Amino acid sequence: MDPLHGITLKTILEKLVDYYGFDTLGELIKIKCFNENPTIKSSLTFLRKTEWARKKVEDLYVRSLKKFDAR
Repeated sequence: MDPLHGITLKTILEKLVDYYGFDTLGELIKIKCFNENPTIKSSLTFLRKTEWARKKVEDLYVRSLKKFDAR
């Protein structure tokens, strides 16, 4: 089963930010939208236009699912 099936990019990003915060997220995935004045809205705009960055975010989300469940 695909863990990304039926989940929006916004939900993925909100869960990651809630768990890691933008500071840690910016260390884990080195993209400007996480390191310079980050917001959910600006990050979503960038990620929707940038396939490689969205893939990194989705991959981190899948790797982090067990951590989310452990909370």
